Amino acid sequence: MPIQHTVVFRLVHPEGSAEEQEFLATGHAVLTAIPGVEDFTIRRQISAKSDLTHQFSMVFADRHAYAAYDGHPAHTAFVSERWLPEVAEFQEYDFVE
Repeated sequence: MPIQHTVVFRLVHPEGSAEEQEFLATGHAVLTAIPGVEDFTIRRQISAKSDLTHQFSMVFADRHAYAAYDGHPAHTAFVSERWLPEVAEFQEYDFVE
């Protein structure tokens, strides 16, 4: 059963800054290189109802592919080296049909 993994977040960097763009570009490059990641997208949230401003979304074929991604060294390094110091707030959602 496919899993859509979604993380909605707000960065510590100012909107439109070079730091924001570099974080998003690095996230795309690192996370899409991990086996099992499909349909990776980055979106900007525009509703005034939330202060979370960005979304990473990706699809995994099944729970095994998702677990392999979650424990992959590139993912864990991105989380510890970039996500934790640069993301101010986030919500994570995992959906199945």
